[in-house]
Amino acid sequence: MLTMKFGGTSVGDIPRLQEVVAIVQSHLSRQPVVVASAMGGVTDVLLNTAQLAVQRETDQVAEKIDALKQRHLEVAMALVSDEKRREDLLQSQSRMFDELSNLYHGVGLLKELSVRSLDAIASFGEIVSCMQIAAILNDSNIPARFIDARTAIRTDAHFGEAAVDFSVTNENLRGALKPLVDAKIVPVVTGFIASTSDGITTTLGRSGSDYTGSIVARRWAVKKSGYGRCRRGDDGRPAARARGIVLPDISYREAAEMSYFGAKVIHPKTMMPAIENSIRSGSKTLSIRRTQYAYLPCRKFDGTGGEECDLDRQFEPCRGRRKRDGGGTGHFRKNFYSARARRVNVMMISQASSEHNVCVVIPQKDCSRAVKELREEFEMDIARKMSMT
Repeated sequence: MLTMKFGGTSVGDIPRLQEVVAIVQSHLSRQPVVVASAMGGVTDVLLNTAQLAVQRETDQVAEKIDALKQRHLEVAMALVSDEKRREDLLQSQSRMFDELSNLYHGVGLLKELSVRSLDAIASFGEIVSCMQIAAILNDSNIPARFIDARTAIRTDAHFGEAAVDFSVTNENLRGALKPLVDAKIVPVVTGFIASTSDGITTTLGRSGSDYTGSIVARRWAVKKSGYGRCRRGDDGRPAARARGIVLPDISYREAAEMSYFGAKVIHPKTMMPAIENSIRSGSKTLSIRRTQYAYLPCRKFDGTGGEECDLDRQFEPCRGRRKRDGGGTGHFRKNFYSARARRVNVMMISQASSEHNVCVVIPQKDCSRAVKELREEFEMDIARKMSMT
């Protein structure tokens, strides 16, 4: 089977959606599962409108919702010709927008916007997008079914960037997707969103639709292809003809490093299920293609482009080997267990040869949590040091 993930640009307008239909059609023999993002820019609108709701700018909130409705209406009118199918789609989307409006109203009444509320608000983009993709595929004589990932992908309650419970998620995905694939029906799965065991909406972090695609592919250790923005050169031609070097393939580890340090298109966590399956199930391939130029060479990531890695060593907290007592036994380890406890992502480490100083690079959004946890963890050490001065 083939898991195909389409990004926001790829589903962002009528011509791009027509290309999605053609791509899916050309891969039907490979039993595709489609994972898709919200239409390009929609998530930003949803989150920005949430800020207007907090400020009780009700007229502006209503205008934003109407604009989103109109954008999706234009797609339905252009690409869903069957009247009943189109009416069913518009009614389903209308109910979602009514629910969104009520959510904004509640935010305004409370004048409070929690991370949990933001997750709920952000989820609407993927839902209405995948509803219309499924309808468009069906209207193009490609049997398809909308799948809300919240019914299958289970996470913890760390809103904003939840952690996936794979032991539950794997079986849920098998139950939801395998019967459809066996019946030659294309599942259209919402990217980015999931839910807790209590059914509360969570998200997998910004650009998390990539991660969803990898989670789905992980269940069967299948090939995954991603389709996204076509980058162009200064002369307007495809990037493959622009100046520069296109790497035909790199390792999962190299891609993960690039992603963590700002490379676009692919979500950093996407690589983790891919690495796991490369090791446990033989070499698998993840590729990124341009929707408009799907026939051009693609960027491939596999387990053959670099050193094979040991999952336990790569993802467990660093324990450090000490040759001297400069920093005190266990301090290096405590740094990283503290970081893991607060779900802080340590991106880079620098340690002085004396071992008295350890510097770490972490995302700015994690700074306050990291400082708080480290102060608590080293409270006794700090007090002891202060008493000596």
